[in-house]
Amino acid sequence: MSDRNSRKHRVVVLGAGYAGAYVAGTLARRLAPADAEITVVNAEPDFVQRLRLHQLAAGQEIEAPRLADVFAGTGIRLRLGRVTGVDLEHRVVTVDDTDTDTGTDGDGDGEAGYDTLVYALGSHGADHGVPGVAEHAFDVAGRPSALRLRDRLHGLEAQGTGGKVVVVGDGLTGIETATEIAESRPGLSVTLIARGELATPLSTGAREHLRRACDRLGITVLEHAGVEAVEAGRVLCADGTALLSDATVWTAGFAVAPIAAAAGLQVSGDGRVVVDRTMRSVSHPDVYAVGDSAHALGDNGLTLPMSCASAGYTGRQATTAIVARLTGGEVKQTGLEYVGNHISLGRHDGILQTVDHDAQAKPKYLGGRKAALIKAGILRMSLWTTSHPTFGLPTRKQRLAGTPVSSDETPVRPAGSGTAARG
Repeated sequence: MSDRNSRKHRVVVLGAGYAGAYVAGTLARRLAPADAEITVVNAEPDFVQRLRLHQLAAGQEIEAPRLADVFAGTGIRLRLGRVTGVDLEHRVVTVDDTDTDTGTDGDGDGEAGYDTLVYALGSHGADHGVPGVAEHAFDVAGRPSALRLRDRLHGLEAQGTGGKVVVVGDGLTGIETATEIAESRPGLSVTLIARGELATPLSTGAREHLRRACDRLGITVLEHAGVEAVEAGRVLCADGTALLSDATVWTAGFAVAPIAAAAGLQVSGDGRVVVDRTMRSVSHPDVYAVGDSAHALGDNGLTLPMSCASAGYTGRQATTAIVARLTGGEVKQTGLEYVGNHISLGRHDGILQTVDHDAQAKPKYLGGRKAALIKAGILRMSLWTTSHPTFGLPTRKQRLAGTPVSSDETPVRPAGSGTAARG
């Protein structure tokens, strides 16, 4: 028997965001610990509620559960450190371990070997090469940057001179950030810059609802404005307009780390790992990608967007496939859907916009207090399920059948229910 088959099968999950934490917890519940060991590598000791970082930046307190507590009792080994590279040939991840006193395992700067790798490193803010963004702009794509923005806004408000905040980008993150800051810090002046018409992916009614919310909150909306540069105290637009800004918040898209591409995984044009229908890398069958890191096609044939919902869908499909392949079961398909968006407009207003099969907004939408309550409920559910990664999962521990078969030997058939995960 080979050394690989005589020891435990090593599953390494890179990242403990919504997708990574879900995958690790599910695998821990389904795979027999006598056969498999699961390690999660994450740069921070706490779970980051990325969906609520705009609230944190606006000055609100949000929960950040310790990952050591989240994974306690699951058998999952937590390794705190920053992933710096992946050696696909030798199945080794290089890790710059964090020196902490959290009580979690730490091997020092070094390596983590794997037999199955789950790539869930997520995304970060993309500056698109615009000069000055990295030096002068804030973002809400990570907890440290959101905290820096919170400190800046607090300082502006403390001055009592009515500081100016410019939010660049009218995607969901930009909309939520602008409305949250305007509601939480009414002494500040907030401007939202849209490259085209405000919130074009939304239905006509939802866009009108958003405009009313901006008017109510005193947000100035500047449409059809491209940004060419960000300076310390102003934003320069393509038409020559210079907007004074005491705090510029950049929300004009997201990008992924170059680690996957540098390792030699097949990636899309934006650097995401190209996967098959089971979330398995099309170039390296020992690697799966989930969440924002995965370039996956949904059931409508379109690329799944970077979102919490996509984290749930891709995470469920990956765990279903991994468990089946390791235990000799049938690899089934789970739903990969994109049903719409839930958008908060401060704490008391919101928009729920569903989309059709082609990802186009349906005419009807839900707005107002009810939409805000539903969004808040989704956030609470996301936090609770992440904080209890094995709750409600099947308790049967499945024994491994041996080395995973190659992709061309494993049949892939749709599951009978077609039920989709919820992120």
